[in-house]
Amino acid sequence: MEREEVAKRIRELREERHLKQNALANLAGVSPTYIYQLERGEKSPTIEYLDHICWGLGITIEEFFSTKKPEAAGLDKLSALTPEQKQLLNNFLNSL
Repeated sequence: MEREEVAKRIRELREERHLKQNALANLAGVSPTYIYQLERGEKSPTIEYLDHICWGLGITIEEFFSTKKPEAAGLDKLSALTPEQKQLLNNFLNSL
């Protein structure tokens, strides 16, 4: 996948979940500037950071690279959380 495709995929997935760049950055544990640069294709994420971003989006790296839409019954529980619920979970996990 080319840098531009990764950028587009991150943006699409973030927007599908109605997340702002700042919210995704917070959930993924990265800076909002980093998310901005990724979505503009200015940077390429390492596998480690892509894993963090996928966690923030509630998906696996495999799902990130998949072009198939998950079936409604197959969505994991994290994907079903609202952005506010994800933020609360993230805050809780950071407090441990």
